[in-house]
Amino acid sequence: MPRSPTTTDAFNAIAEKRRRDIIHQLAGKERSVNDLAELLGVAQPQISKHLRVLREVKLVNVRQDGKHRWYSLNANQLKPVYEWVQTFERFWDHQLSNIKAVAEAKAAEQKQPGKQKEG
Repeated sequence: MPRSPTTTDAFNAIAEKRRRDIIHQLAGKERSVNDLAELLGVAQPQISKHLRVLREVKLVNVRQDGKHRWYSLNANQLKPVYEWVQTFERFWDHQLSNIKAVAEAKAAEQKQPGKQKEG
């Protein structure tokens, strides 16, 4: 089965770790290609390639200022990813409930007279 092009949607675009790193860096601040290359320790042409993909799926906006281009995150385009992941939240809550129950049982067991604390 052939792979989907990375520019079809946000899911495919963020499948690449380097693009997620770029999104993370843009979450707090508008940055230039050179800023991103320096922050991530990656050559500028590679950053430009990833930014092109992110622009095509509208995950980043670009603003021209003289000779420089400034990139910012368009977080609204991540909403489908968030909504999809949110469908699995009940599994995390369930797991947290299990961890809490085990921890409470262990704490109650240790409070019983004659029980010694174990490491």
